[in-house]
Amino acid sequence: MLEIENVSAGYNGRDVIRNISARINENETLCIMGANGCGKTTLIKAIAGIIPSKGKISIDGRLIRTMKRGELAEKIAVMSQFSSVYFSYTVFETVLMGRYVRMKASLLKRPSRHDREYAERCIEAVGLKDISNRPIETLSGGQLQRVHLARTLAQQPSIILLDEPTNHLDLKYQVDIIDYLREWSRKEGHSVIGVLHDINLAMRLADKVLLLKEGKTLGYGKVDQVINKKNLEKAYEMDVVNYMVSSYKRWERMELRHRHGTGTPGTLKLSCGNGQ
Repeated sequence: MLEIENVSAGYNGRDVIRNISARINENETLCIMGANGCGKTTLIKAIAGIIPSKGKISIDGRLIRTMKRGELAEKIAVMSQFSSVYFSYTVFETVLMGRYVRMKASLLKRPSRHDREYAERCIEAVGLKDISNRPIETLSGGQLQRVHLARTLAQQPSIILLDEPTNHLDLKYQVDIIDYLREWSRKEGHSVIGVLHDINLAMRLADKVLLLKEGKTLGYGKVDQVINKKNLEKAYEMDVVNYMVSSYKRWERMELRHRHGTGTPGTLKLSCGNGQ
């Protein structure tokens, strides 16, 4: 279980997030949502121990600040928003790197049969089995994004932190990845925390939602408790029209419309559940 208690963090002495609290159990998925600049990525970095923070962040009752780097890497894996390629390896070799944390040895140790099979399982899960021997510099942006996700899964952590994991993916693979993450969380008994801008995908993935505005918690709880017209308009400072929720996992069409216009260039249409 991951507990976040009154956490504040930021850069150059200025807090970007302030007094954030949340609790994520095993088998649960949490989506962090809010407008650009509200502190979503900063919170992910604080949870991962990448930046210092005030307050308490603990895993199974143990503060992350007391954990050694290798120990924390066994607990948490991070897939960042921007992943670059600086080497020429195949898809399989790249994903296999995610197993290094579990190998508990130097770079000279050969991966076991289990390590290789687990990497293959992750590659198949993201739909890249047929190109597992291709060099990653030959891949499209969407394929490369799936390679990075597979490498993150191969780390086999208790908690996966995802910052816009569906960037560069077409609609089919966006849905496939979100569905796999949810299934993986249930089957493996682990927690998934994701930053998502797409409300449709967030609702498909989330058990809970943490909605931020200007670095503070606007709403936290189950999806149907947090995602409502009032909260969305506050978070995004836009008008919500055509809004209707028919059930917990089935949404009708929704629009977020800029308040200063009629919505032609500035209208963001969102649909949930029925695909409209």
